[in-house]
Amino acid sequence: MPEPDERLSLVFSALADPTRRDIVARLASGDATVNELAEPYDVSVQAVSKHIRVLEDAGLVSRSRDAQRRPCHLEAEVFDLMTKWIERYRRAAEDRFRRLDAVLERMAAQDGEPVAETRTTKEEEAS
Repeated sequence: MPEPDERLSLVFSALADPTRRDIVARLASGDATVNELAEPYDVSVQAVSKHIRVLEDAGLVSRSRDAQRRPCHLEAEVFDLMTKWIERYRRAAEDRFRRLDAVLERMAAQDGEPVAETRTTKEEEAS
């Protein structure tokens, strides 16, 4: 198993391709075979199989055996890794914006301007 940073790079690299993102989106609604996944594309089943192999190498997709079928399955725990990475930087950006808001409020107060109410990202999302 690759290190977390290496794995994250593999995941983001795999998701850089729009066809692979579409395959992931389709697998989010349920398992499917390579043939089923290849249906909407104007490429060969072999080409779609290569896309799935990249997703497998990144840990996003696994294949199982169900009698004659070999369905592809989305591995949701990989998204937890991505979410944690993104969340860390989102929180850091929010902290910087909060500090900037505080500086701007102090500057406005020194200039005698009315201080506008600041809102956090969560408050903005809720409205």
